Amino acid sequence: MSSFPSSAPRVEEWRHLRVARDDGVVTVTLDRPEKLNALTFGAYADLRDLLAELTRERSARALVLAGEGRGFCSGGDVDEIIGATLAMDTAAILEFNRMTGQVVRALRECPFPVVAAIHGVAAGAGAVLALAADFRVADPSARFAFLFTRVGLSGGDMGAAYLLPRVVGLGHATRLLMLGDAVRAPEAERIGLISELADEGQADARAAGLARRLADGPALALAQTKALLTAELDMPLAASVELDANTQALLMHGEDYAEFHAAFTEKRPPKWRGR
Repeated sequence: MSSFPSSAPRVEEWRHLRVARDDGVVTVTLDRPEKLNALTFGAYADLRDLLAELTRERSARALVLAGEGRGFCSGGDVDEIIGATLAMDTAAILEFNRMTGQVVRALRECPFPVVAAIHGVAAGAGAVLALAADFRVADPSARFAFLFTRVGLSGGDMGAAYLLPRVVGLGHATRLLMLGDAVRAPEAERIGLISELADEGQADARAAGLARRLADGPALALAQTKALLTAELDMPLAASVELDANTQALLMHGEDYAEFHAAFTEKRPPKWRGR
């Protein structure tokens, strides 16, 4: 996604999401608690467009993705999406599926870290949104379920067959995507699906604390680290070390690198500028 602005105006109010901004930390809350935050066409489109807007305006240094009420996200709304897609022609269905993939790509490619705060259910598309985040902070009540085969669809939806083996390994990914069984927080921590297991009721607070730590850090270095983690997933070693060398050469001419040296010499904390 490009940071160069277009003619599109900044969206002041998002209809399908709750968005809060606090000094570089953007908190995006899925806000349909009566439906366990089931996703609609509009929610997908808003997530896609919000991530593009945040990238363009370069105001976000970290993002928290959370869910209101009893769970994180129960996946696509059965009536508003599954029911509707039965009446769509192939071209419209393909457009919808490409849009859901664009959301996952936007989460992986945005130049700021994304922290998912998970409590209760993260199912179907909700599990993939959490999977696409850079960090997953989970409450003991959290449970993940990649349910796509349970509704007669491929388990490789929205990039899940690409991302999940790289997070938990092929064996665990095969089991989770083929069987659709729920994985509760203790097992999710054991297989590496979550980054941190928070105390009961503390996932949102711990995710917010992590996002603040990230937002206060060296933004350009974090953005480049995220970009390399994604880009090098499919690279041979020779290409990876060359890309690392080029990236470090650029960052060594940055202000933050010089600021670290000055701060170390003066025995003070660095003042990161993200440049």
